[in-house]
Amino acid sequence: MNQPLNLAALDKLKVRIQSLRAKTIENGCTEDEALSAAAKVAELLDRHDLSLSDVELRQVACERRVYETHRKKRIPLDDCIGAIAHFCDCRVWREKNAAGESSYVFFGLRSDIEVAHYLAELIDAAVRAELGRYKTSADYGRFRHQDRHLANSSFALGMVASIADRLVALKAGRDQVNNATGRGLVVLKTSVVDAEFAKLDLNLRSQRSTSRTVSMTAYEAGGAAGAELAISPGVPQAQSRSAQKGS
Repeated sequence: MNQPLNLAALDKLKVRIQSLRAKTIENGCTEDEALSAAAKVAELLDRHDLSLSDVELRQVACERRVYETHRKKRIPLDDCIGAIAHFCDCRVWREKNAAGESSYVFFGLRSDIEVAHYLAELIDAAVRAELGRYKTSADYGRFRHQDRHLANSSFALGMVASIADRLVALKAGRDQVNNATGRGLVVLKTSVVDAEFAKLDLNLRSQRSTSRTVSMTAYEAGGAAGAELAISPGVPQAQSRSAQKGS
């Protein structure tokens, strides 16, 4: 009987996500503000899921949401995509189109994959923006010209590794809060997604990790940038670093 109300709540959640997506870095929103907004959406998502009964959750269809990279080679987001999917209780895999460009496919409940796509978009933009700032720093200027490609990749890797660790920790905190309600919400959602995922009968290959050469100086700078991004819900938003620097 209350299904229309829940559908209406989901529509409101989608509208909220779309409005937050419009508030991007390009439109003047800082990375801190954007990622804080993403964490707020996760809070709204949890409230929505908790409003559904177990029967309703089992009846919700799983869907796909594709995030296009428009790149043929690896991008920094590759090292954070698994943490994003975990944070949003969904599955993810990588596909290539006819042109050889990669995309990430999120699979799960509609509300979860919307948030996952939103997070991927924000984190990808944040890494690019922070890398651009790093390139103007005195520390970056000390790298020889032939070493700057390594510095770029090391900074980005350090940053996404830091963000991934924080998403995992944030997810553990969210799960603890949700479990305190007495419902095994995460277990139930996982069973629903796993059952639907098995029906896809995909032949996915696990990607072997490869060793990489990194500049520890740039990697640590990226890690510091990732650690400064405000992604924890319920915590007063810190001043953006641009404001702290008086720019």
